Amino acid sequence: MKVTETALPGVLLLEPAVFGDERGYFLETWNAARYREAGVPGDFVQANHAHSRRGVLRGLHFQLGRPQAKLVWAISGEILDVAVDIRRGSPNFGRWVGATLSGENHRQLFVPAGFAHGYCVVSESADVSYLCSDVYWPAGDRGVRWDDPAIGIAWPPGEQVLSAKDRALPLLADATDLPEYDPLPSGERAVLPLYDPLPRGERAG
Repeated sequence: MKVTETALPGVLLLEPAVFGDERGYFLETWNAARYREAGVPGDFVQANHAHSRRGVLRGLHFQLGRPQAKLVWAISGEILDVAVDIRRGSPNFGRWVGATLSGENHRQLFVPAGFAHGYCVVSESADVSYLCSDVYWPAGDRGVRWDDPAIGIAWPPGEQVLSAKDRALPLLADATDLPEYDPLPSGERAVLPLYDPLPRGERAG
């Protein structure tokens, strides 16, 4: 499995090995021991699947009290998947990274707890699957605006289709409930950027 460390420490782009022949292909989308070695910690306890049409934008979501780390991939179609560091006190507060995930490239994005997550469908439709490190807890459901100019995400061009709930999310500067930055304990593996991040974020692939 190929692992690319992004400009946001902890956010990883993973490319599982794909084994194919004339019948089709096979890949492991999750293997606890192998992914832990790659820097994806913890155990996942909930699996989600979403089907969306072109232009649908879901996000930017996070959860307080019972924060969720997420491992995201597209089963079919193509999306731009985005993680935003929203942890108060983080040296990367307000920065984002994005990656193109598709049913063709089989890439996965690992989004640690404490980051907001969202994606936009750029193909005719897309099926997106993701594993969560905790169950959905409605009381802790939070989010920030997808088009916050202070974050400056370079979403794909075209009309974005959002839920009424997502359109009403606050700007990051107005969000009263945000997770706190907790530096890695001494001795724990740190995930460092391999390149200088752009002023407002970095889009991988």
